[in-house]
Amino acid sequence: MQLNVTVTVKEKGIFVVSPIGPVDSDNYLILEEKVASVLSSQTRALIFDMKGVDYISSSGLGVIFGARKALEKNQGKLYIVNLTPSVKKVFDIVKALPQQNLFASIDELDAYLDKMQRDVT
Repeated sequence: MQLNVTVTVKEKGIFVVSPIGPVDSDNYLILEEKVASVLSSQTRALIFDMKGVDYISSSGLGVIFGARKALEKNQGKLYIVNLTPSVKKVFDIVKALPQQNLFASIDELDAYLDKMQRDVT
């Protein structure tokens, strides 16, 4: 099955990356290329919307963890939303992302970010 990846601008410096299909060793470069196209010092956050992914290999995980590392250099954040049960299980097994970066939906992430900003002000 083919992997399709769309990238949308949520707001300035915040991008939603939406892969559809399996992310495996045959096609992870498609995801990597799309992610690289939006990573810059101006990128404040990447949101991976994973609702269209039912399989992810270590190659796919590598893309996500590489993006997180690149973002952290400039105090950017990585968030993951809409994990399917099979992909969530993979993330649970590798325990490579803090739970506060995993959300059930973009609305849940927005509510979290809104609360964090209100707590600061």
